[in-house]
Amino acid sequence: MTGHRFRAMECSWKAVLLLVVASLTIQYTAIRTFIAKPFTICRVPKHTGCGPGPSASCEPQRRAVSHILILATTRSGSSFIGQLLNQHSDIFYLFEPLYHVQTTLGAAGGGSRGRPSSSTSAAGRRLLLGAYRDLLRGLFECRLHELEAYIKPAPEQHRTQRLFRRGASKALCSPPVCAPATWTPRPPPGPGVRASDGEDDGEGPPSERWEEGECVRRCGALNLTEASRACILRPHVAIKTVRIPAIGDLRALVEDPRLNLKVIQLVRDPRGILSSRIDTFPDSFRAWKIWRNSGRRPYNLDASHLSATCQDFLQSVGTGLDRPGWLKGRYMLVRYEDLAREPERKTREMYRFLGVAMDTNVRRWIVRNTRGPGASGNHKFATVRDSAATAEGWRFRLSYDMVELVQSLCNLTLAQLGYRLVNSPEELRNTSVSLAEDRTFLPFL
Repeated sequence: MTGHRFRAMECSWKAVLLLVVASLTIQYTAIRTFIAKPFTICRVPKHTGCGPGPSASCEPQRRAVSHILILATTRSGSSFIGQLLNQHSDIFYLFEPLYHVQTTLGAAGGGSRGRPSSSTSAAGRRLLLGAYRDLLRGLFECRLHELEAYIKPAPEQHRTQRLFRRGASKALCSPPVCAPATWTPRPPPGPGVRASDGEDDGEGPPSERWEEGECVRRCGALNLTEASRACILRPHVAIKTVRIPAIGDLRALVEDPRLNLKVIQLVRDPRGILSSRIDTFPDSFRAWKIWRNSGRRPYNLDASHLSATCQDFLQSVGTGLDRPGWLKGRYMLVRYEDLAREPERKTREMYRFLGVAMDTNVRRWIVRNTRGPGASGNHKFATVRDSAATAEGWRFRLSYDMVELVQSLCNLTLAQLGYRLVNSPEELRNTSVSLAEDRTFLPFL
């Protein structure tokens, strides 16, 4: 009798467990179905809602012709290359939207600035990369409302003041997202003042003449519904990110039939990356700055970030150069040094790979922003500079001992990308010889 009762209890426990699992599965499926439901935008007159009535008609979302992702790392020139796409009148550009995922899930995902590293747990890495891919898919399809789950504080009525670096996106600082009535033209600039210094030159929409802070102040809160409409009206969507380590992490998006994704991977000499990070993030690179200023290497020097960057380059570029079938027609490698030396030629190559015609806005931006004496203002992400001189300016900011350490940590990466080693302080300072070898990295077509 006891055995029968025990077997009955065991069967009852298994039945309850099966019911729980089935319930969770149904709930998860329902949530995913709701999230994946196509987002439609009502094409109605401005300041009206999507309510009932014969005048309110909802049209299905129009798919962009091209989805473009700039894959980079911090201080590799990604803001510069992003602007080469941002200036195009047919491209809807977003600057680092994954920042918001990082601030929400970064503690779980780990890694430097939300970028999963080798020390990140497998579960944390999957969580963070999965969230990144999900959001990218939604943004490429102009579902900007999906950002609301990550922006803190949460937007009210789809409006927010907290979109990270909104001012870096021309589309988000121009009509119809930013109403013309909210800005006031300035007088023409005086002699010797560049339009890129924030003055009004009387040409083009206001977003071409504003600094980032001006855009936020003059345009007010960002209406994500209006931004989604503006996104749909442009045939191409481009996004820049420094938060995904390698091209292999994007395979699910590259192979997604709903997208027409093309990836431009930007790389830079790790020695230049280190020099720029020391200047840009002084708190995080305090020990490196002490070494540079004093000539004495601190005992607590942390070089893990540099090793991780070089390992990411080695793995990602290795995948791209191996030319797997899933990347055919989808991948292009660009060295920052090549882009800085010949900005217009390399930009034309990029646009040819993307299948997009380069327009006059891009050409005009290149002329204005690659021949200046230095960065515009003191903003750490400024892009106005003598690009050719900037590319190897690190050779006068790092000591030879520091360069030797980078070369020992990144020797394989330097060889893979065609960067010459230096073997003496004299070679380091001799800028008549470029450390970026002449290499041709053709797009995988």
